[in-house]
Amino acid sequence: MARLLVFQHVAAEPLGTLDPLIRRRGHRVRFANFERHPDAEPNVDRYRGLVVLGGPMNVEDHAHRAHLRTEMRAIERMLHQGKPVLGICLGAQLLAHVLGAPVRPHPRPEVGWVPLHATDAGRSDPVLAPLGEVAPVFQWHRYSFDVPAGATHLARTEHCESQAFRYGDSAYGFQFHLEMDERLVDRWLANPAYREELAAFGHATDEATIRAHTREHIDAMKARADAVFNGFLDLVGRPQRRRVLWSTD
Repeated sequence: MARLLVFQHVAAEPLGTLDPLIRRRGHRVRFANFERHPDAEPNVDRYRGLVVLGGPMNVEDHAHRAHLRTEMRAIERMLHQGKPVLGICLGAQLLAHVLGAPVRPHPRPEVGWVPLHATDAGRSDPVLAPLGEVAPVFQWHRYSFDVPAGATHLARTEHCESQAFRYGDSAYGFQFHLEMDERLVDRWLANPAYREELAAFGHATDEATIRAHTREHIDAMKARADAVFNGFLDLVGRPQRRRVLWSTD
């Protein structure tokens, strides 16, 4: 049974649709919940894969959020061991930073549904290929990263060149949120902090438009996301027919 480690930063940004996929595969999963336990220092040597979720903080906050330094050390060690790593939004930015790429405020924040364009490498990538050449995906970010040196650029949007990359054979950074379902989108839009951010940064997409686009695109994205996430989980370990044991740090 493959052991998978998940770094979570806030309750509002869980595994989403990735959760039932992991359960069905029978992976043994441990959460390091840094909102509840900011001083946690999980031993990554015990795990075969790592998923780093999103959050409202940024890489530059590591000076006063010590857990971000803990996470970057953990990512670096997983990479050194050649183990699969998936970074989503903040997780992708942390992965890019560990690999030496700059992470900075993006000149045009992306929130809502945005067409994602695969590069030639992305269209043939064993994990990302199910998204196809162009696919609407859910975004919520005001920082972005450069594709790290030595990594493969997999996807872009019109206003954000670096949307996805692969480093080596099994480390992936996704700026976008494939893990969303309609309930999770509603949860974000009802969250006071997220609503304040939506208003404060002058995002071009309003709440009503996000909800309308969610109804239009969510089912197709979930189907593609299942295929993408299953491709990543194949790197962690093949499906098992055993009971999942969930625990928290």
